[in-house]
Amino acid sequence: MEFIKKVITKIKEGMLQEMYLETKWMYQYAVKYKYQIGFYIFLGVLTSIMGVGSSYLSKMVMDSINAQQGKYVLIWAVLMGALSIVTIFIKAKTSMISARISIKVNNEIQSEVFDKILVTDWISMQEFHSGDLLNRLNSDVNTVSSSILGWVPTLITSSVQFLVALTVLLYMDPVMAIIALLSAPVMIVLSRTLMKNMRNYNKKMRKVSSEVMSFNEESFQNIQSVKSFDLIELFSDRLKAVQENYRTVFLEYNRFSVYTSSFMSVMGFITSSSCLVWVVYNYLWKIGFDKMGSVTMLMMVANILSGAFKSLAGLIPSAISATTCAGRIMEFFDLPKEEKLDDEKVELIDNNTKGRGLTIELDDVEFSYDDTKVVFKDANVKASPGEIVALVGPSGEGKTTMVRIFLGLIKAKSGRALIKDINGISCNISAATRRFFAYVPQGNTIFSGTIADNMRMVKPDATDDEIVEALKAACAYDFVDRLPDGINSKVGERGGGFSEGQAQRLSIARALLRKSPILLLDEATSALDVLTEREVLRNIMNMGYARTCIVTTHRPSVLTMCDRVYKIDSGEVSDIDQKEVAQLIMDF
Repeated sequence: MEFIKKVITKIKEGMLQEMYLETKWMYQYAVKYKYQIGFYIFLGVLTSIMGVGSSYLSKMVMDSINAQQGKYVLIWAVLMGALSIVTIFIKAKTSMISARISIKVNNEIQSEVFDKILVTDWISMQEFHSGDLLNRLNSDVNTVSSSILGWVPTLITSSVQFLVALTVLLYMDPVMAIIALLSAPVMIVLSRTLMKNMRNYNKKMRKVSSEVMSFNEESFQNIQSVKSFDLIELFSDRLKAVQENYRTVFLEYNRFSVYTSSFMSVMGFITSSSCLVWVVYNYLWKIGFDKMGSVTMLMMVANILSGAFKSLAGLIPSAISATTCAGRIMEFFDLPKEEKLDDEKVELIDNNTKGRGLTIELDDVEFSYDDTKVVFKDANVKASPGEIVALVGPSGEGKTTMVRIFLGLIKAKSGRALIKDINGISCNISAATRRFFAYVPQGNTIFSGTIADNMRMVKPDATDDEIVEALKAACAYDFVDRLPDGINSKVGERGGGFSEGQAQRLSIARALLRKSPILLLDEATSALDVLTEREVLRNIMNMGYARTCIVTTHRPSVLTMCDRVYKIDSGEVSDIDQKEVAQLIMDF
């Protein structure tokens, strides 16, 4: 009891507590498959017992040979062969069960993590590089799902195999049982140090692996810039530096693993050699070859016992790897979820809108990403149905930040960000109000697939005619219609095959297809010529749908079309008049 209390105390402390919590988290996914896992464990235990049974049949074959009983030799040999065939069948079945459960658990964890990432607070997610996210979502999840059927079930089956073999060996030759367990005390003494070092190395390996994936992913995303600036040699050198860091950590881990496995192999060799010496001395030397059957069984059972112990010891690295990966995945579940406010009011406003437009207002809003710099303060902005409202100002002064507030991606530090319907009902802006927005961000946001696939992302039931109408409004149908397959033409990754201006017009068309009451264009017409830009904006406001349009721009050419213009500069947001707008155009 005292020993058990000490073990429990150790589990509650530090590393072991972390591993316990990570293991508990992993096996919540196994509950759904408890019957399949139970059957899997049963087959594993059965195989272990059959292994000991096979050693007994070997003994009977050898004893029959020594007694020159040919008839019994054949019988025992046939039984031994039959047992081997059954064992092969059971192992094949367990392998199939393992594959089915592992892929189901893998998909379930991956899906849950993916969904968690999508609904996590936007600022919190900025702490992770996209390459690191991919590594955790794929490599770490795969390690965890594989370990669910490669750890605890193995622990149970190997333990049963160990106990059965130990019982048989103790019955047949207690001294041999003690010799076969020579390495156990040493392994138990070293286990704590080994676990700590293994866990540290696993964490380092996972980190550098994410760094390599992050570098490659970011390089491929920006390969056009890499080529355009003739940075191929620079990025090649950077990859070598990242690889060198990975190589250093990998070799450290490999060195530790080699030393550990070599030490265990030496202990296994000493144990096996001691067993052999004992058998030769105690049986063959003292008794003679009449006991070859017993000797054969003893050696086989001793090997089974030693193998079971090695299997149990080998679970330590896999357990540490799995729990380390589980800990990296669990970090996502500790991140704050983005808020959804005023759900009932949002539903009421949604029912009231139905093409009649919404007003968006910021009242004395202040925002800062940290305590060192306020992006803007006392911001008052209003945009109503049928209006085009522009946000202008120098780069980096807060235009995109304000768009993020509109979308509920970030929350104002103070003040109110509201949406109002025609009846005067208002609600706070949050993740719940995104249904009212269509958004065209900076850069290329076209996905691989077809043009129609991209359009239907925002409206799955859209007809071909509706897609064509949106493309025409965005001045995109002229070049789409010239394509061999029209709206069913293929699009490469990030809009591959189209110019930047064409990709922007496709993005605008997709936003228009949604027919949301509020349209946000964040530098969304920067790649268009002035005439096309003005035509697109006129089309947007003449679609027969009450829409509030907010644009951020560096180009003053569109400002003459705007009902209001807000300037964001040095933390101040001001509503500028036509005279100031004219001055902006002249200064440009």
